[in-house]
Amino acid sequence: QVQLVESGGGLVQAGGSLRLSCAASGRTLSWYTMAWFRQAPGKEREFVAAIHGSGISTRYTDSVKGRFTISRDNAKNTLYLQMSSLKPEDAAVYLCAARTAVSISTMDYEYAYWGQGTQVTVSS
Repeated sequence: QVQLVESGGGLVQAGGSLRLSCAASGRTLSWYTMAWFRQAPGKEREFVAAIHGSGISTRYTDSVKGRFTISRDNAKNTLYLQMSSLKPEDAAVYLCAARTAVSISTMDYEYAYWGQGTQVTVSS
């Protein structure tokens, strides 16, 4: 089992940048496909980005392509999400998730492990 703790959220002006981190403990992170999801008030949880255990393969939702970059440092057992050119519609609680299957999935129900989330607020 793996435990996940997110950090790095905060308040940023539109057009600004933030880097989120997700620290994993309990198991070697390279065993897991990792992802970021987000959930805004009154909305369903939404897939943002995912990365294969090796870091070679990534996938993004269309609305963040070219602005967000997912990466991982397996030696540090940490997942990252670099967010740039932030928009008010990016505001949400961002959650990291892990699954033991090799393939990347955009479905939240296919991820067994979740962090508590970190709040991202974007002012216009």
